[in-house]
Amino acid sequence: MWRASDESLIAGLASGDVNAAAVFVRRYQRRVFGLALTIVGDSQIAEDVAQETFLRAWRHASAYDARRGRVAVWVLAIARNLAIDAVRLYGRGSFDQDVAAQALLTGDAIEPDERVELLDDAQRIRDALWQLPSEQRRAVVLASCFGRTAREISELDGVPLGTVKTRIRTAMMRLREELEVRDQREA
Repeated sequence: MWRASDESLIAGLASGDVNAAAVFVRRYQRRVFGLALTIVGDSQIAEDVAQETFLRAWRHASAYDARRGRVAVWVLAIARNLAIDAVRLYGRGSFDQDVAAQALLTGDAIEPDERVELLDDAQRIRDALWQLPSEQRRAVVLASCFGRTAREISELDGVPLGTVKTRIRTAMMRLREELEVRDQREA
């Protein structure tokens, strides 16, 4: 069963098959832990998030719907949501833009040509992010990659809410402008 498809592992989880659960955990443990660690920035909390991810996958395997996405995307979405909840709860987080962009590009099996295009896009976005002042970069990454609200960022950074909103809006306008200019140069 160690070469079982993801879908058969999910079916095994749904039926309570302990062997399917063991194979499922081995198959995804590094990716789930890595994503959690990327988001929470603390290995102990990341371990807790990973463990809860697999418990939820076990409990909700019967609800998995292949029409809504691949198993990898499903389990990593569970991990991402739990990790974001942990950041909100514990007030921690790792906000390395390169790591966050890499995490956002993993999860779904895609064609090699499409992966190259996505990696090129990710590099363009990283480059554009690094052109921003650090306060704007931090605000836009916290909001877009980690789901933080402007109010949460305001509290986290100890600055007025209006300042955070301005930073996000200005950063988004600068990113849009920078990426459009690059597209025009490449066309």
